[in-house]
Amino acid sequence: MRVATSLSVLVLGAGGIGHAVVTSLDSGIDRVDPFKDMKNRPEPGRGMNLLLVGTDGRDKITRDMKRKYRLGGAPCRCTDTMMLVHISRERGRASVVSLPRDSYAEIPEHVDRTTGKRHKPHPLKLNAVYAEGGPNLTVRTVENMTKVKIDHYLEIDFTSFMNTVDTLGGVEICTARPMKDTYTGLDLAAGRHKLNGGQALQYVRSRHIDGAADLGRMQRQQRFVAALIQRATSSGALLNPVKFRQVSSMMLGSVRADEGFGTEEMLALGRAMRGFTAASSEFTSVPVRGVGHYVKGVGSTLKWDEAKSKKLFQRLREDMPLAPHRPAGPKATTVDVAPQQIRVQVFNGTRADGLGRRLDDALRATGFNTTRNPLNRAGAEVRRTYVRYDPRWDRSAKSLAAALPGCELLKVRGQGPTLKVTAGTDYKGVTPVRAEDKRQGEFGAVTGDQVLCP
Repeated sequence: MRVATSLSVLVLGAGGIGHAVVTSLDSGIDRVDPFKDMKNRPEPGRGMNLLLVGTDGRDKITRDMKRKYRLGGAPCRCTDTMMLVHISRERGRASVVSLPRDSYAEIPEHVDRTTGKRHKPHPLKLNAVYAEGGPNLTVRTVENMTKVKIDHYLEIDFTSFMNTVDTLGGVEICTARPMKDTYTGLDLAAGRHKLNGGQALQYVRSRHIDGAADLGRMQRQQRFVAALIQRATSSGALLNPVKFRQVSSMMLGSVRADEGFGTEEMLALGRAMRGFTAASSEFTSVPVRGVGHYVKGVGSTLKWDEAKSKKLFQRLREDMPLAPHRPAGPKATTVDVAPQQIRVQVFNGTRADGLGRRLDDALRATGFNTTRNPLNRAGAEVRRTYVRYDPRWDRSAKSLAAALPGCELLKVRGQGPTLKVTAGTDYKGVTPVRAEDKRQGEFGAVTGDQVLCP
């Protein structure tokens, strides 16, 4: 959330609208000192590193809103979300790395901020570090774990999250399958949705939708940030001083930041980041070795994959991209089942020579596992393209149908896992498809445009 608002400020500065506007917003930010007794801040070099922390603060939310969006109970004063954001040196790329909240962390020696008692190093879940030592201990712990020096610290709570989404007029997300979480109250059908602030909070907080738990939740948070950037940059709010001030004031009302992140830093970045879009951002999560690492007195934690995470953070330190290079091409439709998992036999139902081969090649080009042996259908010419499928593989059939708009789906019990598509005279080509939030490359990173609604 803070990523998008930071970028909003930067784009405004790039547009030349408002030193005075940005200065007035800067003066309204609540300041915190996360770098107390830490030397050499910020460190000049390869880009800028920001630690974005989302807390579970809900003090300003009304009783009705708490009930409607399942926000009852006392907050633990923990970090509900934590992201490390690297802005490249040339300011043309933002790399966002989610840090799992249940990560196993080694807390450095520190003095309790309220009692003055000195604590020796000890293990803890990463999301509990904030409750024990506040922003300062959080920054020190993240730096120890990643070896990435943090330049700026930004903190947001539930209230400003909801208000900002509402002020923007909602944010659009797409899901290939229904999503329901009885803990947060999230209940979305498959398809396209425009979420208000409360619904958006349910979406990014839900952990009980599937077996992916917190890892799946982080991917949803990343998709939402990409969608929020898209909404902010396409709505015209950033180039309208009145609208921008309304959005930013709402957002910054509950934000805390370090003293060094001020007007001049925002404007300098803004001048360098002209044309920044969702495609300029990339998202991933810290690779984990496994779940269920039990620690006495702490509980079940996530252990990072030492080799992969070390390489990931090394690329951030060296100002290198995380997502693989992807050539420009048509935007893919999001489907539930990855085309690589779907076996397809192609038939030519027309008198057009070579149509079966062209269809087979087109399906394979978008990822489907075709037989590479298209056949000719006997009998009269077929007008409408159709797909025969076993009902047990209905999700696969729907994914294939998305690649063949207008085709007919025919159930054939006992056919087995191979889908059989017959090209009719109405065949016009194949629409590219991809699985929802398909992760690619060495670190499973995606660019922002890959996770937006098609």
